[in-house]
Formats: sequence, C-alpha cells, structure tokens
Amino acid sequence: MARTRCLLLVLVVTGCETLHATDWPQFRGIGGSGVASTADKLPTEIGPDQHVVWKVEVPAGHSSPVIVGTKIFLTAVRDGKLLTMALDRATGKTLWERVAPHEKLEEIHRIGSHAQSTPVADHEHIVSFFGSAGLFCYDHEGNPLWEKRMGPFNNSFGAGSSPILVDGRVILGQDHDTDSFLMSIDAKTGDVQWRIDRSEFPRNYCSPVFWDADGRKQIVMAATLRVVGYDFHTGKELWTVRGISRTVCMTPVIGDDGVLYLAGWAAGGDENEPIQIPPFDEYVGTVDANNNQTIEEDELKEGPVLQRYSQVDRDKNGHITKKEYEFFRALLDQGKNQILAIEPGAQGEASATHVRWRQTKLVPFCASPLHYRGLVFTVKDGGIAQALDAKTGKATKQGRLEASDDYYASPVGGDGKVYVVDVQGRLTVIAAVDKWSVLHTANFGEDVYATPALVDGRIYLRTLRHLYCLGESR
Repeated sequence: MARTRCLLLVLVVTGCETLHATDWPQFRGIGGSGVASTADKLPTEIGPDQHVVWKVEVPAGHSSPVIVGTKIFLTAVRDGKLLTMALDRATGKTLWERVAPHEKLEEIHRIGSHAQSTPVADHEHIVSFFGSAGLFCYDHEGNPLWEKRMGPFNNSFGAGSSPILVDGRVILGQDHDTDSFLMSIDAKTGDVQWRIDRSEFPRNYCSPVFWDADGRKQIVMAATLRVVGYDFHTGKELWTVRGISRTVCMTPVIGDDGVLYLAGWAAGGDENEPIQIPPFDEYVGTVDANNNQTIEEDELKEGPVLQRYSQVDRDKNGHITKKEYEFFRALLDQGKNQILAIEPGAQGEASATHVRWRQTKLVPFCASPLHYRGLVFTVKDGGIAQALDAKTGKATKQGRLEASDDYYASPVGGDGKVYVVDVQGRLTVIAAVDKWSVLHTANFGEDVYATPALVDGRIYLRTLRHLYCLGESR
C-alpha cells in the first residue's frame, strides 16, 4: 500500500518533542539508539551499484546525516568554509547552504575534520556545532536564528562531540584538556539555561545522552574514569559509576529495556597491556636537560610521554609540570577498558549498586555499542565483531570481519540486521541474532567516518565525497 512520506501513522516521543518515526534527528537517530524506529524492510545486498535510490556528491566532512521531515541536514567543509547544508530527502538535491563564520580553523587530529560533530534538528530548528567556531541555529529554510561563539578550545585533536535537542533545550558537552563543560541552551533564543564545570575531565569525545529513568530526566556523560548522570533541569550531578577508561570516544546507548550500555577504550587500559610511567621526581631527572624542573618536548626522544605530549601538557604552555605529569600518570594507572551496563535508578556513588555487568574483552574505541533485539553488538578496530547477551554481558559470538580496518562509524540496526562500515568504506551486513552471521559485504571505495541513518526503509550512507540513499524499489 502506498505511503505518504511525511504524514505518518507512527509517532515517537522523546521528552516533550514529538518526532515522526521516520525522522533521524541526531547522531544515531531518535534517542541516539542507532535503531530504525519502524519495521520497514531494509535491503541486504547493498553497494555502490546495488539498491541505489540516488547518489549525490557532497563536500568533505565526518558528521553523520540527520533527517527531519522532507530534509536531510549535513555539515561539511569546502575551501575552508564551514557549511550547514539542507538536501531534499527524495532526491538528494541541495536546497540551501549556510556558512558559519569563524576567525580561523582550529587544530584537529591528522585524520580529523572541521565538520566532525553531527548536527541535531527538530521540526523548527537545525543546530550545527563547529568546535571552536561555536553553535549555529537555523530554521528549516536556512534562516539564521541565533549563534553562540565559543573557544578556542584547548585540544589539539579538535572537538568531536555532538549536540542533542530535548524538550526545547540544546544540550552540549565539551571535554577538552582544560575548561571542560556541559551546558543547556534554549533552542528558541540561544540563551544559556545552565552550564556545569567539568574541568576534572580532560579531552573526551562522548556525546551527551538523554535518559528518562524512572521518571527522572537526566543527561549522561561518559568520560575519563567515570560515568555521570546530571539533572536535566539544573545540571546537578545525580550519580556516578567509576571504573572506565582514561578517555572515552564513543557515546552510550539506552536499550529498549531501559538499561544504559557504554564502552570506553584507551591505550594502556587493557588488563594485559598496561602503560606505566615512573613518578615525576624519578623521571624528570633523566630528561630535564635545562634543569628547570619541567619537561619540554625537545627533551624527549621516545616513550609514552612524548607520544602523548599534547595531552600531558594540559594547559599547552610547552612545559609539563609535576602536577600535569602526575595527573596523567594516575589516568594510566586507573583507566580500565570496559563495556558495561548500568541499571536505572542510581543515586550518588553507584559503582557497586547499579552496574549490571562489566565486560573487558574486545572493547571498541570509537564505534558506539548497539543494543538491538536483546543483544549488545560491538565492533573493535581490526574488524572484530561480537554480540553480548544484554542481561549477562556474556559473549554469544565473536569473529573477525572481512572489513578489518579502523571503525569510526557506529553500528546501526533495523529489519533484523546490523550495518557496520570501516574507515575504508567496506560495509558489512550482519544478522542480528546471538550466533550472528555475515549476510553481505560491499566496498564503497571511499573513506567512511559517518554513521549511517536508517529511516523509512532507506539507508543514508555518507562517504568522504558522496551521500547515498539506498533502499528497496517501491
């Protein structure tokens, strides 16, 4: 039976925002679940020449596509300009572009992008975030509504966390080597409602997650050594769970069982591969050539401190002090790479009371976990995929995929399938069962950093230079 694309029978409610089930309004869709909101059939044998509804060229960027109503929104970079773009959902045609003003492009990771944070939209606003340039809000016709300039952020890798939009509030979390924060902004006016200092946390790349747990609205951030739940209305810290990695690059997910699932991986946090450095007073005497009791980069020839010099030197003044060094040494000692499940209802210190399970095997780095059909799917760099029983955390199957590069895109699920794609653009379709199997693989021939969107029986896949709409014939 023919369906009207925008007038839909099924609605999904997130906070007080009513979104159509065929919207994908933020990073990993409604609520950040990564799961298609409808039971529409999704194609299995997709590829650059298979089940292509349309394909258009787009400027470079790592942000994921978001879809609300009849429009697709992207951020991108072209000739040094920071762009927010609206495309027609039916054809991929560009409807408008807007340039975000900035003084200069911030420093980013060697494989990063100045458009790596995914925008967020509702039916009135589209909000883009460009790191130290700030937040920019438009209506659906591209008219500027407000902007909030920020930075410069103290982070040589740039900003990667994405904003979310709940109950008319834009929630933005930014963890950098200094001056980290979490803030709530009125989506209509751009006014700051609250801003919470998170200076204990150095650089992380987790996006905030909205969790309505037992009727208590909260924002969850996973970051250095601990997960924190904040009151949605005030920003007050409500609970914490300790014992995760020293850096978190993925975003948690709330399963349809109401449980929070997350992972954190950083070098040195695996049980069998620790990174240890000696105390400052012992180490400084071996490298401090100018006897100034600080450590300069040109005094180091090799080792973990040199490899992470910009992280250890938190204030970026070119000198590692004893305080900075010992802070980083503690992170190496305490960080634990884990996947874990947290029950709702936590209050205060909850490490011993609300953790359902912890799993230390095959922990992903950037790819967020996916809770789908009672299982937690993860993919680790090198293409090692696993399914975990969501109730126990025990692995039901682990295996290596043909696509064996790094994974920056996160897995998404729909129609009984899980879609994962590595940085080389090799996509794998997996059966979403405990003893999963590979159903299909394809090579799109371009790097992929963006997470696909699964909406209305369509797969929207962004490669480095193109946006694909893939689906069954109608």
